[in-house]
Amino acid sequence: MLRITELRLPLDHPEAALRPAVVQRLGIDDAALKAFTVFKRSYDARKKSAIQLIYTLDCELADEAEVLARFQGDPHIRPSPDTRYQFIGHAPADFAAKGEGRPLVVGFGPCGIFAALILAQMGLRPIVLERGKEVRQRTQDTWGLWRRRELNPESNVQFGEGGAGTFSDGKLYSQISDPRHLTRKVLTEFVKAGAPEEILFVSKPHIGTFRLVSMVEKIRADIEALGGEIRFRQRVTDLHIDDGQVRGVTLASGEQIASDHVVLALGHSARDTFAMLQQRGVFMEAKPFSVGFRIEHPQSLIDKARFGPNAGNPILGAADYKLVHHAKNGRSVYSFCMCPGGTVVAATSEPERVVTNGMSQYSRNERNANSGIVVGISPQDYRQDKGDGPVNPLDGIAFQRQLESQAFLLGDRAYGAPGQLVGDFIKGQASKVLGRVEPSYKPGVHLTDLGPSLPDYVIHALREALPAFERQIKGYSMPDAVLTGVETRTSSPLRITRGRDYQSLNVKGLYPAGEGAGYAGGIMSAGVDGIEVAEAVGASLLNLQRADSTR
Repeated sequence: MLRITELRLPLDHPEAALRPAVVQRLGIDDAALKAFTVFKRSYDARKKSAIQLIYTLDCELADEAEVLARFQGDPHIRPSPDTRYQFIGHAPADFAAKGEGRPLVVGFGPCGIFAALILAQMGLRPIVLERGKEVRQRTQDTWGLWRRRELNPESNVQFGEGGAGTFSDGKLYSQISDPRHLTRKVLTEFVKAGAPEEILFVSKPHIGTFRLVSMVEKIRADIEALGGEIRFRQRVTDLHIDDGQVRGVTLASGEQIASDHVVLALGHSARDTFAMLQQRGVFMEAKPFSVGFRIEHPQSLIDKARFGPNAGNPILGAADYKLVHHAKNGRSVYSFCMCPGGTVVAATSEPERVVTNGMSQYSRNERNANSGIVVGISPQDYRQDKGDGPVNPLDGIAFQRQLESQAFLLGDRAYGAPGQLVGDFIKGQASKVLGRVEPSYKPGVHLTDLGPSLPDYVIHALREALPAFERQIKGYSMPDAVLTGVETRTSSPLRITRGRDYQSLNVKGLYPAGEGAGYAGGIMSAGVDGIEVAEAVGASLLNLQRADSTR
């Protein structure tokens, strides 16, 4: 196969125009083009009145060698890479993990799902321990908070089958380095589980919450059919370590499970588990993260600003954006987890705290666009003591809890979130009445002054950034756009540091993975990390030699 990149056609081109464009680009007769497939389709909207589609295509030709020779040195015409997933090995039919137990995977979010899936596909029969509930029961509990203000601390946006990514925009793209095309493996498994095939080629694929639910169930069934075991409502409360080697775990029920290979696929909100790991001496370190608010605009405003007269084109869909501003106080302000045509959701996992996040369905047809607008902070910003040594890894959690508790008090003290109009926020005055933008957060928004909700250096940076973003998106600082607080769980506040062999620096057989361990951010990077960690576990169990991590 031969790959063409950067093939450009007008946004409104007919489908039949693609083949002649390929033939012309390659300088061949039509009969010489046996077949072609679209590997990727993106768009260039810099000129709003003349948006172009950009294609990457894999072509089967009558004489590929002749064409490659003619285009030698052209970076946009090359042999197609092999993007198929290659397993590092498989267990023999009679394999049994002698004396060390089956591999354990703690957590069943995107990272845990793909770690367990790869282990199962290798014949290693993993046991998954998920503290939350099955995805459909979990969805009911989550709606309990949104509709009835009833929080289940073990079954919510953060905990349960599918992880926090289930209640998100379902973005399936990432900027990670991916020389082995592992993102393709993730996308392929999602399509097998029922995702639309377009996620394999559109530049910014997404799924949405409702579709993710059935897909997660299908992947669970695949893991179980391959000999894996998935146990829900199984919270790990202790880790067994013997002379620097993990030996198993204890569950909240008191049950002990032996294993010399434990994958920690925790989410970023497993705060009690982080505390237990610190007590057991597992090496961790504080890391930067970001805090801020959710901002909502009419989706039509974003569409018009990004696409001009082409707003509403079904190929383009609801417009997104990515914004960055470097404030005078040295802070970086940026958009985070932008959700076109979505809603702001209550995402707390602890009583009497308020946390926001964004979510979209596959259709992205809600009236508002929302995004996190957040400010980067460092461990020195949130350290809880006056010392100058290493920051306690748990200090970031303490800082998050302070902000989330303050947001609860500034709201209606019943999980309603504090909110403020952008115009009032910039002026530093409390909001009293909504304007054109109706906030989507459930169970409700209580208008107030968001100034006291975050540190002054964050508030000052945000007040400077919003008018600056107006220069990139006309209408962004519209006075009646709505800010809802607070956004605190942008990423894990700590890292469970691992070596190039994917194992904990000081506990052999313990494999920190995914977002909670500080090695991913989003569904795709977490899934890829789960694959790589599963390969490391498999190599150990099967006594295989392999190269160290390249990421």
